Amino acid sequence: MGHGVLVADDASFVRLMIRQVLVRLGCSEVLEAGTGWEAIEMYQASRPVLTILDITMPELNGLMALEKIMSFDPLAKVIVCSAIAQKNIVRQALDLGALEFMVKPFRTDELEKTLRKYLGSGTGS
Repeated sequence: MGHGVLVADDASFVRLMIRQVLVRLGCSEVLEAGTGWEAIEMYQASRPVLTILDITMPELNGLMALEKIMSFDPLAKVIVCSAIAQKNIVRQALDLGALEFMVKPFRTDELEKTLRKYLGSGTGS
């Protein structure tokens, strides 16, 4: 079982915002990826307990990254977030195995509530 949380988003300010929420929730190890490929490589290397995946990323989009992560680890816990909330995209993400679909921009309190649900108490809090 791995540890830490992987945040994959091509926007560094979004990664920072999610990181701040995670730290507040007691998660000390936050990994960051800026592309879909980086997300897959980091997932395979560190097996994070939770992955937060943006859909619109360079090189490889989040849905393709999600598909690869799930084929590598069918028990992966992944939350997909995107500003594109079309029903077919949301359905595709959930069909591929995402636990949840968050629509951007999200408020930090919404994000905190969602993360708390999946992080459980195993984060040192």
